[in-house]
Amino acid sequence: MRSGENRIVSVSRVMRASSDQIFELIADHALQPAWDGNDNLADAQPGQRVHGVGDVFTMRLTNGALRQNHVVEFDEGRLIAWMPAEVGKTPVGHLWRWELRPLDQARTLVVHTYDWTKLEDPSRLERALSTTIDRLSASIDRLAVRVEH
Repeated sequence: MRSGENRIVSVSRVMRASSDQIFELIADHALQPAWDGNDNLADAQPGQRVHGVGDVFTMRLTNGALRQNHVVEFDEGRLIAWMPAEVGKTPVGHLWRWELRPLDQARTLVVHTYDWTKLEDPSRLERALSTTIDRLSASIDRLAVRVEH
């Protein structure tokens, strides 16, 4: 790790929607490529809605590669986090997390975090470094547009 390198990037936003409405868009990964701000997700097959820790969903990246995402944190309507891996391999040490904190019936604080503190593979460091607050903000803003309209 380089000196001063921050390996946890996080953004938050209050959305005008219930946590259940927002969670459905996050937990159904066939919908994610339409709002993801990293612009690296091509598609995901329908029917992969996440229901708990241990679930695995597969996404195809824009470069054609497949990623299996291992769900490592889950609380229905409130929290989901996964660690990507190449198909048939173990996760390499980075984590995507979405936390939803209801403020009232119609507003939710949404926190989106990318944590690569356990990423050791040198070939993935450049990509991890490029996952900035701007990219996370793009995802959270695109999600807000979808859920608020």
